[in-house]
Amino acid sequence: MRRYILTGAPGAGKTVLLRRLEVAGCAVVEEAATDINALSIGQRIAHPYLEPTFIDDILTLQLSRQARANAWADEVVVFDRSPICTLALTEFLDRDVPPALDAEIERIRRSGAYEPRVLFVEMADRIVNTDVRRITYEDARRFEAVHEDVYRRLGFELVRVPMGDVEARFELAQRVISGAA
Repeated sequence: MRRYILTGAPGAGKTVLLRRLEVAGCAVVEEAATDINALSIGQRIAHPYLEPTFIDDILTLQLSRQARANAWADEVVVFDRSPICTLALTEFLDRDVPPALDAEIERIRRSGAYEPRVLFVEMADRIVNTDVRRITYEDARRFEAVHEDVYRRLGFELVRVPMGDVEARFELAQRVISGAA
């Protein structure tokens, strides 16, 4: 199985691109952090990122989804974020890296669990916040830079997916996945 990561800042359009890939028949794995945020907010936790188990909860859900995807027969799976993104979030929040996350990052490095080329969806000139996505444009830009730094430090090649219409982004992603780009 070839595992591709789709990453970038909040509000960059990753989910729309993921949906387009899915409609085209690609197997996809949803982002865990958004779902942990949504669940926490639904449980009346105003600021989930302040919870001491926030990073661990995201990683646990990511690993669960990863294990389910491992059982799929699909040749290619696209992951909306990865534990590497969780490391970037940990750094962005200026937190200590939990031992389980550290171990997973080391496993990813050793095993080559993901393809070395990562689809890095670039931000627009504004961000639309939701009940779950509550970040300023400036912080989203800073978070984008942290993601870029973490992925590069770990030896991944970022394939920039520039702002544009969904079809142009989709075609670029398809070229990367097929090995044509």
